[in-house]
Amino acid sequence: MILAGIEDEDKWLAEGIAGIQHNAFYMHRALDANNLRDALKCSALMLSELRTSKLSPHKYYDLYMRAFDELRKLEMFFKDESRHGVSIVDLYELVQHAGNILPRLYLLCTVGSVYIKSKEAPAKDALKDLVEMCRGVQNPIRGLFLRSYLAQVSRDKLPNLGSEYEGGEDTAMDAVEFVLQNFTEMNKLWVRMQHQGPVRIREKLEKERNELRDLVGKNLHVLSQIEGVNLEIYRDTVLPRVLEQIVNCKDELAQYYLMDCIIQVFPDEYHLQTLETLLGACPQLQPTVDIKTVLSRLMERLSNYAASSPDVLPEFLQVEAFAKLSSAIGKVIEAQVDMPIVGAVTLYVSLLTFTLHVHPERLDYVDQVLGACVKLLFGKPKLEEGRATKQIVALLSAPLEKYNDIVTALTLSNYPRVMDSLDDETNKTMAMVIIQSIMKNNTCISTADKIEVLFELLKGLIKGLDGTAADELDEEDFNEEQSSVARLIHMLYNDDSEEMLKIICTVRKHIMAGGPTRLPFTVPPLIFSALRLVRKLQAQDGNVVGEEEPATPKKIFQLLNETIEALSSVPSPELALRLYLQCAQAANDYDLEPVAYEFFTQAFILYEEEVVDSKAQVTAMHLIIGALQRMNVLGVENRDTLTHKATGYSAKLLKRPDQCRAVYACSHLFWVDEKDGIKDGERVLLCLKRALRIANAAQQMANAVSGTSGPVTLLVEILNKIGYEASGQRFCEPRRGDHEIEENTKQSIWCFHGNPQNVSRDYTRLPASLRGPKNGKR
Repeated sequence: MILAGIEDEDKWLAEGIAGIQHNAFYMHRALDANNLRDALKCSALMLSELRTSKLSPHKYYDLYMRAFDELRKLEMFFKDESRHGVSIVDLYELVQHAGNILPRLYLLCTVGSVYIKSKEAPAKDALKDLVEMCRGVQNPIRGLFLRSYLAQVSRDKLPNLGSEYEGGEDTAMDAVEFVLQNFTEMNKLWVRMQHQGPVRIREKLEKERNELRDLVGKNLHVLSQIEGVNLEIYRDTVLPRVLEQIVNCKDELAQYYLMDCIIQVFPDEYHLQTLETLLGACPQLQPTVDIKTVLSRLMERLSNYAASSPDVLPEFLQVEAFAKLSSAIGKVIEAQVDMPIVGAVTLYVSLLTFTLHVHPERLDYVDQVLGACVKLLFGKPKLEEGRATKQIVALLSAPLEKYNDIVTALTLSNYPRVMDSLDDETNKTMAMVIIQSIMKNNTCISTADKIEVLFELLKGLIKGLDGTAADELDEEDFNEEQSSVARLIHMLYNDDSEEMLKIICTVRKHIMAGGPTRLPFTVPPLIFSALRLVRKLQAQDGNVVGEEEPATPKKIFQLLNETIEALSSVPSPELALRLYLQCAQAANDYDLEPVAYEFFTQAFILYEEEVVDSKAQVTAMHLIIGALQRMNVLGVENRDTLTHKATGYSAKLLKRPDQCRAVYACSHLFWVDEKDGIKDGERVLLCLKRALRIANAAQQMANAVSGTSGPVTLLVEILNKIGYEASGQRFCEPRRGDHEIEENTKQSIWCFHGNPQNVSRDYTRLPASLRGPKNGKR
């Protein structure tokens, strides 16, 4: 059925074009013969084709343009009085005898254009006559195109200032009056189109109306081009008349389009000076009008105007632009009760953008916009609708992008209140935006109070799951979020030790609520920040005494111990053990033996009770041995206790190769090359013997299982260790009868070389303490 209608329109259009071409042919013949009577007759018949009501606006436009081209040729004929022999005044009367009103008015407009150009009558009188007579056509489509033709032929003949048709002091007002009257009538015809057909084709009619909107809007563009329209005329005449027509038409499409036209075609300076009048019309528009887009474009234009020159900024303060815009937005939201949240928030985003461009120094304005948004969202459930949350993120991101400083945003009291309106997922997104801004601008937040506010903003990232199941989290995204928080903690710093301790305590308070999934990411950077403070105190050679809570190393180490203890219960024992050893090293550097001993004790307890994986035990034991070797603050008793535990646990590892490696690594615990370090060669030797026994046992087990001697890697490693210890003369002379190490050493060399003839040669190169007693054939 729709296809049939399109085919019918094409047929009617073809018939209309054929009629225009047929009559235009005879009109041209009459024009060539200078026959005025036949030319008028044929042109009237040609223009009668425009009387059709069967065509859609798009098809009618094609037909109209065919007639328009022919009318331009007819106008050239009318200008040459020598060809037709009739005065222009008589010609103006003559064309009014056409039988049908539509051809008559087209001809009248054509002759009227020549009449004005001849200057035989004032332009304002001829224009007034033409615009009044065009009321004779009230069909919306035919009337719109007729008035569009009138506007087209008269555009260069308006009695404008400086034009050849200027007529006196009020010449600009005459031009304004003509354009406003034509605009008013065209708008009425345009609005009336929606009532021309049945309800079932309402959507089709709206689409057709939308195609014709430019015909109406061109009048406003003509108004903006009139030289005599200054600010006073615009404020007192043009804007009130146009707004009156927009408000009274009560049509959604017309109101939206014409408000947008006003904003786009008239100068920004005029908008600024008439802001109150323009904004006063907004609450009176239909509730369904997309006023948020209109106001957003207005504020965007004003922002660009403010950015164009610093000289215009005082004008914004003078007219109180921010206050008027803020008040208008509030009234619009109040008037349009059905406006969705996303629309209202979009208005506040535009207002905030305007404020940041025009009044960037007025943080109170920024906070006021955020407060209005808080008031809007008060009592409503957390936003989950995608477009609304995106607008809230844009609202919160705008100050960060403008100031490039999160510290400025932290001074805005309503900033966190707006974030509270977001759902958990969007809250995390906004928190990541804040962290990325800090990283990008390398912002240093150096007071505990500001960090308190910051971490309240970031609570979506640093606190527990809030009912979200762990398996619902995307592991990759979660790791990225927590890594960002960790990097942020590293950037929190203050040169004042007392304030830095307050910062550490503030961060600790927040991250300890993060739950078992977050603590492994957030605790380590906090620990290292505290250790950095300890080393700073050490460089200052003494405790820094504050007014209330002095930042002493003991106090910091106590805090670290409590923090790591919480981490060990997550459980993340391997990480906690590493952190205990780091703290022990820091305590060693500060000569705090009891503290260092306590951290080692906690590490061993953690090893005993929590580290159950065999591979993790091996790694942990080597870490303990390495850290213990670097300790120089421990007394004899405490060191013996710890080294005894280390060697004991090394010998109890699950696999013999692991036992062997850990035991010979313990040999380093009994010989430290530093000035006051322990130097116990006998115990070094005992560790190596024990390692050899374990290696032999491993070889025997391999032989029992597979029938071969197994790999000799352990023996080679022990040989390397023996060579290292021997080169430093770290052995005491062995007791007689100690043949075990001699034989196993030979075996190691033999297996290493794979050539028995080289055993005696390499064996004799070893120290006497390793070759054993000389009681037999070597």
